[in-house]
Amino acid sequence: MFARPLTADAELRPLEPWRAEEFLGHLDRAREHIAPWVGRSFVATDLASARAVLQRYADARARDAGGIWGIWLTGPVPQQPTLVGGVMFVSFDTALGVCEAGCWLEPAAQGRGLITRAAGLIVDWAVRERGIHRVEWRTNPRNARSIAVARRLGMRRDGTLRQAVPGPGGRVDIDIWSVLADEWRRPA
Repeated sequence: MFARPLTADAELRPLEPWRAEEFLGHLDRAREHIAPWVGRSFVATDLASARAVLQRYADARARDAGGIWGIWLTGPVPQQPTLVGGVMFVSFDTALGVCEAGCWLEPAAQGRGLITRAAGLIVDWAVRERGIHRVEWRTNPRNARSIAVARRLGMRRDGTLRQAVPGPGGRVDIDIWSVLADEWRRPA
């Protein structure tokens, strides 16, 4: 999958290891906002760890087991596009026909529908091109924005994995949402 427009001023494109410095700058702007909702291993704190995160997804992509795409936004006056968030396949298993999609976004880019559009593109590709039968979306039950995206994607809540992962204040529940291939309708 190559670069795809999301809006007149936003584009989705692969987020590759050579973009580690740009990714780290983005994480520095987004860190406090996304830290409660994403895994600690994702929120890189230096160039080496940023490169390692992107390399992990590049390696998964090479194995056909995941992938990551960034969202670049251009400002109101002509300027260099800025990485503001992205979407990924945390896991991708064509043999089982199941994948898990995820996302993140810095606060300055919220409210534009970028995540719903970007996630819709990768889910559509997974279902239509790759034959994925079930797309999962896992989120903290307190993450209202993530749950809203799952709903806009036509997903249903399957249930809660109680105290599934460690968090800063103790163990955290994870809600699982999903959409099946025969239910999938790409959002407008």
